[in-house]
Amino acid sequence: MRLDPATQNAMLTAVPGLRAFALGLCHSADRVDDLVQEALLHAIARIDSFTPGTNMNAWLFTILRNHFYNESRKRRREVADSEGLFVGSMTSQPEQDCHMQLTDFRTALAKLPDEQREALSLVGGAGLSYEEAARICHCAIGTIKSRANRGRTRLAQLLSIESADDLGPDRALQAALCSGHLRWAA
Repeated sequence: MRLDPATQNAMLTAVPGLRAFALGLCHSADRVDDLVQEALLHAIARIDSFTPGTNMNAWLFTILRNHFYNESRKRRREVADSEGLFVGSMTSQPEQDCHMQLTDFRTALAKLPDEQREALSLVGGAGLSYEEAARICHCAIGTIKSRANRGRTRLAQLLSIESADDLGPDRALQAALCSGHLRWAA
């Protein structure tokens, strides 16, 4: 965009004041010229919103100030990660795996006898105590404990869970994590 000479002169005249103002805002000589340049670029791009006859300096200072605070807010939300360690640790399993695991779990749960499924749903799913589950099922606490234990054992068999290592990431993902190809966020 081509500026008229009077507007161009007014902008150039404002540069020393803009630099001083930018230094006062950011306290970093390295950022001063970047702030001033961004403010001038923004002003040139929006020159049609400037009202001729008003104070060009005030308009430019407002643009610089707004740019500085917008940049500061954005930086507060960013995480410094120059070596990429944080980004490298952000891994997650594909969602389709979780969906398939949930489908497998529901299928296995449906294969349990009603009493075991009921006990597991109350104790494991709803988080009730054995005492509360026993009251709901009108049976002894020991009976609920036994049903829940037998249900857990049968679910583990149906889902081919042999140890706690079988829970969480699947074996292929665990192997990749252990080999260092992926970093797992702890």
